[in-house]
Amino acid sequence: MAGLIVLGVAGAIVLVLLLGSLFTVEQQTAAIVERFGKFRRVARPGLNVKIPLIERVAGRVNLRVQQLDVSVETKTLDNVFVHTIVAVQYMVIPDRVYDAFYKLDQPTVQITAYVFDTVRARVPKMELDDVFERKDEIAIAVKNELSGEMNEFGFQIVQALVTDIDPDKKVKESMNEINAAKRLREAAQERGEADKILKVKAAEAEAESKALQGQGIANQRRAIIDGLRDSVDQFQQSIAGVTPEAIMQLVLMTQHYDTVKEIGAASRANTIFVPYSPAGMSDFYSQIRDALIAANAATTQADVDRPDRGGM
Repeated sequence: MAGLIVLGVAGAIVLVLLLGSLFTVEQQTAAIVERFGKFRRVARPGLNVKIPLIERVAGRVNLRVQQLDVSVETKTLDNVFVHTIVAVQYMVIPDRVYDAFYKLDQPTVQITAYVFDTVRARVPKMELDDVFERKDEIAIAVKNELSGEMNEFGFQIVQALVTDIDPDKKVKESMNEINAAKRLREAAQERGEADKILKVKAAEAEAESKALQGQGIANQRRAIIDGLRDSVDQFQQSIAGVTPEAIMQLVLMTQHYDTVKEIGAASRANTIFVPYSPAGMSDFYSQIRDALIAANAATTQADVDRPDRGGM
């Protein structure tokens, strides 16, 4: 009976030792196996065997690409404080698992320190607008700095990206006000140009209208003169001995009464009345005739006095 108990205990111990000698490693992971505290080997993904009680799994290293977001506060050349977020993507080099596990206790702390150092060395040399425009240069500088330093510890820097640049709240409000004022100024300029175009087009239309009105008035006057001339010729042919002056007085009086008739037919008319008796027509005609004679004399005298016409 005692022998059976001993065999059972021995079997259990063997089973425990056997199970303790087996362990698995997940995909994209490496396990560090130590023997009496000393590095022995790197266990790869799959089922692995270790010596019970002598070897142990000291730790596991993630071989996937990882990302660390680092927020850095610094000021620009124009004394504006900004929060810059740099995303660093890194991974352990599969052949350098030993260095990554033993040489660095906290790799994220080291990466953060290098990011702070690089960003604070470059951003203070740029103005705020340049930080937004040249953020790719900052990212490239961070990657180059980290790649040179972290490669020694078995880490590969896959990419570094500046994902956010956040100035102080008051600075953002000021920038928004500046942009709003700029947009309003541009809108005012556009409205001014539109008003200018409308006024120019209106002036051109008015000038063309005035020109056409002038042509119409000229044609009207020409037609009136031709009609009066025909009327005078016909009147002289019908009635012998009538002078042109008497005929013109008669024509003016007739036109005057026609005008008075049209004014009376209109419900609303603003008109300056002149004497319309026969004597008034004679005086009116005399005034027109004297004005025409005076204008003709003045024009003739001016032509005589001009140096190029030999008046002097």
